[in-house]
Amino acid sequence: MADSRQLLNTLKRQLRSQNIRYARVAEHLGLSEASIKRMFASGQLSLPRLEKICALVSWDLVDLAKAADANVSRVDQLSDDQEREIAADIALLLVAVSVINGYSFDDIVEQFTLTEHECIRKLAKLDKLNLIELLPGNRIKLKISRNFRWNPRGPIQRFFLDKVVDQFFHSDFAKSNEKLIVMNGMLSPADNHAFQLAMQKFAESFSNIAQDKTAEGIKGREGCTMVLALRAWRFSLFQPFAKP
Repeated sequence: MADSRQLLNTLKRQLRSQNIRYARVAEHLGLSEASIKRMFASGQLSLPRLEKICALVSWDLVDLAKAADANVSRVDQLSDDQEREIAADIALLLVAVSVINGYSFDDIVEQFTLTEHECIRKLAKLDKLNLIELLPGNRIKLKISRNFRWNPRGPIQRFFLDKVVDQFFHSDFAKSNEKLIVMNGMLSPADNHAFQLAMQKFAESFSNIAQDKTAEGIKGREGCTMVLALRAWRFSLFQPFAKP
């Protein structure tokens, strides 16, 4: 959620867009124009006054919060250097994946063997890497967009391919919360591209559902991994039979 400064900046932009001057705001609040300017400059507005100014633009506080949050710049991807720092530290990677999945500070300390001090250090590192903002009281604010993903050829993706894939597929996928579908077929380049777009939409749906639930905490939820893959591929044992 946006902070107080972002709320005020959003409100000022909305006032300008509706051509509402400080003089009109001052009249609405029964204050001098100079007082209004000082309030906006200092950011010291009481909640009742903020509500009254919102009413001038036909907003309530919920509308203001939503508009401010929409204006917050969010990260779609980290750089390779940022990912490399995370991939090089397993505990840091664990905390990164946890906060992306909606874990709070208390959830991480409760679920894993990290001490509170170690967890704070890792969160501070993720703050420095621009993945989160670490707020007072060890509250965590994600700075990533709904479309955030690891770089397709980046260090964390490589880590996943090198270390995790074998463990992930070491299952018969027979449990009620598992499913594996493998299909083969002949696709034209256009069909392949169209299906990749469909896969991306499906991945976005997974991300949206997961992020919409983060406010509910992790109780009643379990970590799930979804892998979507499509490639022109030939089983290695068939290679000796392939024509050059």
